[in-house]
Amino acid sequence: MREASILDIKNNPESFEEEIQRPYTKTGREWIWRALAIAFMDAFIVAGSYYLALLARFDFSFTAIRAFYLDDYLKLIWVYILITIVVFYIFRLYHSIWRFASISELTRLIMAWVVIEILVAVTYLITRIRMPFSFWIVGAALAFLGTTAIRFSYRFLRGVARQYRNRSQTQTRVMVIGAGEAGRAIIHELVMSDRLAEKACCVVDDNPAKKRRFLDGVPVVGNRHDIPAAVKKYRINKIVFAIPTATAKEKKDILEICQETGCRLQMVPGIYQLVDGRVSVSQLRDVDLIDLLGREPISINNDEVHQFIGGKVVLVTGGGGSIGSEICRQIAKDDPKQLIIFDIYENNAYEIQQELLREYGDKLNLTVLIGSVRNTSRIESIMRRFHPDILIHAAAHKHVPLMEDSPCEAIKNNPVATYKMAKAAVQYGVKRFVFISTDKAVNPTNIMGASKRMCEMIIQMMQRQYGESTVFSAVRFGNVLGSNGSVIPLFKKQIAEGGPVTVTDPRITRYFMTIPEAVSLVLQSSYYAKGGEIFVLDMGEPVKIDDMARRLIRLSGYEPDVDIKIVYTGLRPGEKLYEELLMGEEGLKETPNKLIHIAEPIKMDDEKFLKDLEYLDEDSRAEDESIREKVAEIVPTYHPDSIGDLRTAERVKANTYEDMN
Repeated sequence: MREASILDIKNNPESFEEEIQRPYTKTGREWIWRALAIAFMDAFIVAGSYYLALLARFDFSFTAIRAFYLDDYLKLIWVYILITIVVFYIFRLYHSIWRFASISELTRLIMAWVVIEILVAVTYLITRIRMPFSFWIVGAALAFLGTTAIRFSYRFLRGVARQYRNRSQTQTRVMVIGAGEAGRAIIHELVMSDRLAEKACCVVDDNPAKKRRFLDGVPVVGNRHDIPAAVKKYRINKIVFAIPTATAKEKKDILEICQETGCRLQMVPGIYQLVDGRVSVSQLRDVDLIDLLGREPISINNDEVHQFIGGKVVLVTGGGGSIGSEICRQIAKDDPKQLIIFDIYENNAYEIQQELLREYGDKLNLTVLIGSVRNTSRIESIMRRFHPDILIHAAAHKHVPLMEDSPCEAIKNNPVATYKMAKAAVQYGVKRFVFISTDKAVNPTNIMGASKRMCEMIIQMMQRQYGESTVFSAVRFGNVLGSNGSVIPLFKKQIAEGGPVTVTDPRITRYFMTIPEAVSLVLQSSYYAKGGEIFVLDMGEPVKIDDMARRLIRLSGYEPDVDIKIVYTGLRPGEKLYEELLMGEEGLKETPNKLIHIAEPIKMDDEKFLKDLEYLDEDSRAEDESIREKVAEIVPTYHPDSIGDLRTAERVKANTYEDMN
C-alpha cells in the first residue's frame, strides 16, 4: 500500500480500505491475519467482559455463582461473540488503519455497539434465558471499553514510543501561523507522523478568542505581534504560514514579521491551488519573494484567451527568451493550430522545444526555427511558408547598460527589425501583430528605452497605414521576476557566493510582476486589440530594489549587512531612479480587465517618421557615433544624459511617489 498522509485517509477512507482488502497480494494477506487477530481479541474481550459482570454480581466469588447461571452463560456467550464479530465486520471495524484511529472510528464503534445491544435484546426475548440485570449492563459496558481500548491502544503506544524516540533525536521545532482548518491539518500530521523529524510547538492566530486554546495539544500563544517572543520562548526553527485564504497584504505583513526571526519560512499553497481543499506537510513550499510583494494574484478570462489563440497559427519571435518561452507555454495550453518558435539563440530554443514536447508530445503542432529578426529574407521565407494568423514579437535587445555601450545594435535589433517584421506581417496576411514593449519606453533616458519607444511608434504608424488588413498593438509592462538579466537571479548568485549584494542606489524603485502573470495579461490584452493600442499593464505598487535585496537575503537565511553586505554602486549610464508606465500626455482608457489599460496614441507625422527610420537604419549600419542625438530628434521624450535622468526622476518623484522615501 502506498504511503499516505492522515488527511488522505481521513477524507477518502474508501480508497484506502479497498487497497488493504486485496486478498491475492502481500498487503491483502497481512490485512486478513491482522483482522483475524483483532477478531480473536474481540471474542476474548466479549467473553471475559460478561464473565467478569457475572462474577461481580456474586462479589467475585466463583463458588457463589449458581450452576444454571454458568450453564446459561456458556450458551449465550457464543451467540454474543458471533453477533459482535459480524456487526463489527459490517461496520468495517476490521478494515480501519488503527494507527490513524480518530473520531470516525469511535463513532462507528458506538453505532456498532448500539446495534449489538439491540440484537442482544432480541436474543434475550427469543431464548428467554434469564441472567442477573447487572450481567447485561456491566458486561456490555466492559465489552465496549475493551474493544475500544484495543483499537486505540495501538495509536497510544505508538505515540508513547514516538515521544521516547523524539527525545533522543534532533527535531525541527515548528510554529504554525493560523489556527484554522489548514493549520489544524498541518499540526495533526506533525503530531501523528513517525517519519517527520519535526515537532509542532505553538500556534499563532490573530483571533483573540483562540488564545490559550489548543490544537491537538499544541497551544495557541498569541497573535502576529507575539511571533518574535514566541520564537524565543519555544526555540522555534521553522515557521509555517497556514492561512491559504489570506490576502496578499496580510500575507506580506505577517511574513515580514517572520523574516526578522531568522527562522526558515514555509507556507501552504494558496486557496486557488488547493483544488480538493486538503492540506498536508508534503504540500508546503518555501516562501519566495513574490509572497513578500503584497500583491494579489492576477486572474484573466481564459475563455477570451482561448478564443484568441485556439485554432490559429501563431509565430513567436524571441520564443526562447524568458518572456517569449512563457508566451509559448501559455499558447500551447490553448490549442493553437500550429506554434512556431523563432529565435536566434539555439540553446534557448532547444530548451523550450524539449519542454513542450515532453508536456504535449504529438498533441502540439510545434515548429522551432533558428534565425535573426534582422534578416529580411529569412523572415519572408518563414512568412511565406507558414502564413501565421498571429505574430507575437518578443525578440529584442533589452539590457540597458549593454545597449548604452552598443547603441547601434539596439537600433538594428529593436526598431529596424520590428519594422521589417511588421512589413512582412502585412505582406503575408498576418491578422494580428502584437509587440512586447517596456516601461523604459516612457520618457526614456537610455537608448534601449528610446528604441522601444520607436517600436511603439512603428506599431501606431503601421496601424494607420495597414490597419484594414492587420491589427497592430503593443503591450507595455515593467520588470518581471526571474527574467534573464533581472536583479533576482543576480542577487541570488551574489548571496550564494557570500556577497556582497550590489544595489545601484538605495532610492531606486521598479515595478514587478511574475513572468506568467505578465504573459497572461499580454495574451488577454491582445484579444482586446482593435488596432494601434498601447496596452499598459497595472503592475501594482513600485518596490524598492534595496528592500527586495534585503528580503531575499533574509529568505536565504542570512542577516543583511551582517552576514551578507549590501554595497551601493551608483546609477549606471541611462538608468532611472523611477520607472513610469505612462507619459503624462497619453491618458488612459479602461478595458474589461481592470489590470489592463489603453494609452491614447500620440499624433505624429508618419511620413517624416518613416524617412527618419530609414536614415537611422543606414546610420546604425554605419556605426554612427552620433546615433543617440539622432534618436533624440525622433523621440522627443528621450533624454540621453544625466541631467535628463535627474529631471525625469525628480518630476516622477514629486508627482507620483512622494511617499516612497
